[in-house]
Amino acid sequence: VDAQNELNDASFEDTLSDSEKFWKNVWQHSDIEIENDLTSQKLTRVNIFHMLVTSAALASGKLDTSVGARGLHGEAYRGHIFWDVTFDLPFYAIHYPAIAKQCLIYRYHRIGEARKYAASENKQGAMYPWQSGMYGDEQSQFVHLNPVSGQWDPDNSRLQRHVSISVAYDVINYVHITGDQAFMNDYGLEMLLSICKLWVSMTTYDKDADRYDIHHVMGPDEFHEEYPNSNDHGLTNNAYTNIMVSWLFDQVATLVGNADPDVLKAASEKAEFDQQLLDQMNDIAHKLRLDINEEGIIGQFTGYFNLSKLNFDSYRKKYGDISRIDRLLKGEGKSPDAYQVAKQADTLMAYYVLPFDEVQKVINRLGYTLPANFFTSNLRFYLDRTTHGSTLSRIVYSVLDEIDGNMDQSWQLFSTALFSDYYDIQGGTTAEGIHLGVMGATLQIETKYYGGVRFDTDQVTINPHLPSTWSKISFKQTYQGINYQFVIGHHRLDVTADADTHVNIAGKAYSLTKNKMTTVAYK
Repeated sequence: VDAQNELNDASFEDTLSDSEKFWKNVWQHSDIEIENDLTSQKLTRVNIFHMLVTSAALASGKLDTSVGARGLHGEAYRGHIFWDVTFDLPFYAIHYPAIAKQCLIYRYHRIGEARKYAASENKQGAMYPWQSGMYGDEQSQFVHLNPVSGQWDPDNSRLQRHVSISVAYDVINYVHITGDQAFMNDYGLEMLLSICKLWVSMTTYDKDADRYDIHHVMGPDEFHEEYPNSNDHGLTNNAYTNIMVSWLFDQVATLVGNADPDVLKAASEKAEFDQQLLDQMNDIAHKLRLDINEEGIIGQFTGYFNLSKLNFDSYRKKYGDISRIDRLLKGEGKSPDAYQVAKQADTLMAYYVLPFDEVQKVINRLGYTLPANFFTSNLRFYLDRTTHGSTLSRIVYSVLDEIDGNMDQSWQLFSTALFSDYYDIQGGTTAEGIHLGVMGATLQIETKYYGGVRFDTDQVTINPHLPSTWSKISFKQTYQGINYQFVIGHHRLDVTADADTHVNIAGKAYSLTKNKMTTVAYK
């Protein structure tokens, strides 16, 4: 009724004026300016535009929804909400915290359905669905049309239980960026305890090995749904899932230790969480199993190294585009489950989500030691087996290549992702809706990885790594209540904050005076 009354009272002139004010504010506070690369500049603004078109109404707090994986621009995925929010949330948290908060409130309002879902699978706690709609129940399909074979194939994508980890990560990341402790107290802690309870119930203990396993899951790589010739769905010990569960348990244990006793008591009662679960989390966080071979390659899941290798060159000669090689294999009567082939980044996904040192901390806590060159070896190993059947794949691997110092390949993957919807590189999917996760993630690559501005700790760190084609990048960001302005070139940068604070630039500490620009020659 209120919305209808607003519409009845509105005029074209008022609507136009409000729109002009809104977009003027967007470009004043959220723009990313790139010098010497007009294509990147224009497409960056296209992405910012779509990020706000999709989400702006959420800032009112009157819409009980989140942002769908394909925005508001088509019928693909039926408007459902996926883990893609993880790729969008940093932009919203930095620039429009009310939007980010609403994305999380959407999940909180559906925690009851998440608990029912867990119980229906004989688990405890809250298990969020892979595809979420109006009510928060699982909306994933059971069959999927293969356009190559014309057959309806089984679809087990609902086994991507890592979506619940993404929800937990988003809660932690939002509060870290914004400092919104009230959200953590009122909603976040209950969500985290409920999700941790799920993952405790997802583990099984191998007494002989003194290790925990997680069965019947899928990682982000949707080419692998189960073991070859198996009647059982899902996989065991997906590396990304196990690493993130260990990380989550450690993070939540710290939060519980620092929480206000009354807040903790209230959240624990709602989540039906107790000290015994906390003790189990600590044990599991140290004993989850990974499959690592003698060369230090982390197996995507238990048994991955037993799968057959595929002759990619042969398939490229035969089909040309092999990005959806899963469909090609099924069309030949084969299964991608039997081969070392990936749709997108999976095993190394944790290195995209978390700071490098935090992933290493998890692996060490689990009792594993990797060789000095393990990251480069793992990156090459999995890139050679990945067909980028998802646009998010190029996003993740662009970041991983930047971490590894491969700027040429990082740039190639990033630039392809940047124009992926504009040029509809998947051959028709953009007409069904833009890929919002990719759009949000490109903005993060530009500022966090190429601009080098990171919020990993309470102190802002800046380590620029600009592409050679860019002469300068400029942007504004808000972190823990302080507004920053950055102008970053290849050898020097300017930074201004609206409060006295400290930053770390290229390994050196600098003090910033309120509203006074500091210029640093960092290279």
